[in-house]
Amino acid sequence: MRIPTRAASSLVIAALLVSVTTALTAAPVQAATARSCLPASLQSAQATSASRAAAVAPVYFEMRTIENAPFVFQLTDPTKIEHARRILRGEEKDEVHVVGRIVKRPAPYNPHWSFHYDPNSIDFFAMAIEVCDATVSYVEEHLDEACGAFLPGCIFCPWTSRLVREATPA
Repeated sequence: MRIPTRAASSLVIAALLVSVTTALTAAPVQAATARSCLPASLQSAQATSASRAAAVAPVYFEMRTIENAPFVFQLTDPTKIEHARRILRGEEKDEVHVVGRIVKRPAPYNPHWSFHYDPNSIDFFAMAIEVCDATVSYVEEHLDEACGAFLPGCIFCPWTSRLVREATPA
């Protein structure tokens, strides 16, 4: 009996995922190697669950885009907090721009805007695709269109974003 191509592909993918998952439970060196073979979406999901487990008290950072409008976001992942602080100290030169999934409602720490970043989705990047690029004020003005053709998946990655300071919540 011949297995249809689509089914065969599914079986190969399933087998690959089983072997990678098995490898991830192995020694740390083997796990790191196996993680690099995972698709980015699976790596991100694993990193997110690990980050949530290691969450700490919220720390707030202010970023600005080319329009120089302040936008405050919250981090609770110790690794990302340290990454943001390295950016502010000038120690991180590559992944210095902010990316994350927006939530279409105000947050108390970011009162000037009708949206905020989901703290569990925030990361830093050096380069990103154009479809997620915008300024903060443009997102605000087109918020009703966000998460569709504009900012698909609610992902906002302003190319001109830069961290300016660690902030105190309003």
